Amino acid sequence: MTKSILMTGVGGQGIILTAKILAEALVGCGYDVKMSEIHGMSQRGGTVNTQLKYGDRVYAPNIGLGEADIILAFEKAEALRALPYLKKGGRIVMDTREIYSMPVLLGQSEYPHDAHRVLNNVTGNVTLVPAGQIAEEMGNIKVQNICLLGALARLLELENIDWEALITRFVPAKLAELNISAFKRGYNQDYAL
Repeated sequence: MTKSILMTGVGGQGIILTAKILAEALVGCGYDVKMSEIHGMSQRGGTVNTQLKYGDRVYAPNIGLGEADIILAFEKAEALRALPYLKKGGRIVMDTREIYSMPVLLGQSEYPHDAHRVLNNVTGNVTLVPAGQIAEEMGNIKVQNICLLGALARLLELENIDWEALITRFVPAKLAELNISAFKRGYNQDYAL
C-alpha cells in the first residue's frame, strides 16, 4: 500500500530539506520512495510544495486532488491552500506559525487567523504543532522544520531509525546538535497525534 505526504509552506522554511531527510529515513526502512518539489516564488516567500510517496512499489511522486494521506503544513495559510489535496480521512499536521504575504502586509487581503478551526471543521483531523514557537525558544527559527519532522516521525511511528545520524548528515555541522534537539522536542511533545 502506498502512502502520500504533501509538505507545504513558504520559501526559506526548509521544506525540501525536511522531505529529503524523511525520504532517506523511509528508504532505510525498506520502502520505495519517490519525491518531487514544486517551487513557487520561493525566493520571495512564495509557496513551496514537496510531494512524497512511499510504499512497496511507487511509480510516481505526484499527489493529485484528494490523494494525500497527510499534509504537513509549515504555515497556517498554506495548510488551507493544500486542503483540496487531502483525502477523505486524511490528517493535517501543521505549525501554528503565521507568515504574512505581501498582499496581507499591504492591507490588500486578510490573513486566515482561524485556519486551524476551518480545517478542523472540514477534516476533523488537525494536529497543531507549535514548531515555530519551539524553534524561537531554542534560539533559531530555522529549526522549525526539524521540529515538525519530529512530530511527523512520531505520527508515522518511524522508531527504528538513527535520526541523529540522518539529521547530522543533512544539516551544517555547527547546527547539528540544535537540529537534533529540535527533532526530539517535536517527537516528544504531546500533540494528541
